[in-house]
Amino acid sequence: MSKFDYDLVVIGSGPAGQRAAIQAAKLEKRVALVEKKTVVGGICINTGTIPSKTLREAVLYLSGYRERSVYGASYTVKQNITMQDLLLRTDHVIRHEVDVTRHQLIRNRVELITAGASFIDSRTLRLESSDGSSQRTVTAEKIVVATGTEATKTDHIPFDGKRIFTSDDILHLDKLPKTVAVVGAGVIGCEYASMFATLGVRVTLVDMRDQLLPFVDSEITDALAYQLRENRVTLRLGEEVAAIERDGEVNGESRVRLHLSSGKQIVADKCLYSIGRTGATSRISAELAGLQPDDRGRLKVDEHYQTPVEGIYAVGDVIGFPSLASTSMEQGRLAACHAFGVDSKSVPELFPYGIYTIPEISMVGKNEEELTSEGVPYEVGKARYREIARGQIIGDLSGLLKLIFNYETRQLLGVHIIGEGASELIHIGQAVLAFNGKVDYFVKTVFNYPTLAECYKTAAYDGMNRLGVTLT
Repeated sequence: MSKFDYDLVVIGSGPAGQRAAIQAAKLEKRVALVEKKTVVGGICINTGTIPSKTLREAVLYLSGYRERSVYGASYTVKQNITMQDLLLRTDHVIRHEVDVTRHQLIRNRVELITAGASFIDSRTLRLESSDGSSQRTVTAEKIVVATGTEATKTDHIPFDGKRIFTSDDILHLDKLPKTVAVVGAGVIGCEYASMFATLGVRVTLVDMRDQLLPFVDSEITDALAYQLRENRVTLRLGEEVAAIERDGEVNGESRVRLHLSSGKQIVADKCLYSIGRTGATSRISAELAGLQPDDRGRLKVDEHYQTPVEGIYAVGDVIGFPSLASTSMEQGRLAACHAFGVDSKSVPELFPYGIYTIPEISMVGKNEEELTSEGVPYEVGKARYREIARGQIIGDLSGLLKLIFNYETRQLLGVHIIGEGASELIHIGQAVLAFNGKVDYFVKTVFNYPTLAECYKTAAYDGMNRLGVTLT
């Protein structure tokens, strides 16, 4: 008999926590998953990934965005779109995903505990009910911290959840604004800025950096910036927000005023403050277990997702970049395998990235800037959606698929896409990268017609033409 109550206790029920718990349960370990909320799924299902992507789909449908190239810029499915219209689909999907997740955990015999967890020492946790009426302690041989993140807030900004709010508050907005200022042009800021703009909201996007999404290939971000401007988004890049305050009322509605360090001022109905997220470690007494979160609440881990304290692992958004649900799931699985001595590997450099702006972006492998800094000789091949029959059929005339491959060996090095279905289309390139394939593969492969997948063949031909090579 083990001297511990559980073989593994997981703190947090988001994608990373779920996968860690289920993987350990499949290894026939005694597993408990502790979640402070009454519903499972964490930020991902309840306020983050699932709601925002469902909201995006509702925006695309109700606004008629996908049909505008055919029926004109004024086309819309519904004239006056309300927050209630947008949330109808969102609420349905959230309920379904919560139920599916709970069922998966129960089916795998993971014990679900609704409580707030905090460390007493590196093997002992205090579990306290949400109302503080009861508490108990449990011990575990291994512990996985998957607490996720919280929206980063600045003390001097008067957040009220309605006029000045974070991405966690969006589902609680009473109505759509006519104008909105978005502070922070990271993934979340760009996604919501593009959604608001698609609905006809006048958006001003502010960021201290000179480029949107600096980890993305610059040609792709340039295309995104162009599409945002075409949708009447004002970009204030290289600008710092000095202060945000509530302004006077217009027609009975209070507004907000942003003061930029450059002296500019922005007045809008609402302000979405999205300068990043902070690891949710402030309430788990991490220091009592010997853990030291950084200034953004994140925990440091090694290649096996183990913290400097043996037996304690951290996975998901709480460890920082890339903070994607897909990568978090894999981190949870790998951490549980390592914790119990099961050899399991993954290939992080081949993890795909999906950014659900409008239009969406996806990428896998290296970008041009990385290859240039590494001194790798490369060439590119491009295909525009407007060149492909499927692009014309679906009405996406601005999409772009870009292949990057080694100039000398023609080995594929990266795939970058902006346009409809990018996050699905990327997996073809991911598979070829995984097997060290060459760009020749796309030339010799027959794709269904008409599909967006044909972009791979067109881009490959374009790249070969740049090299002056003819394949037979």
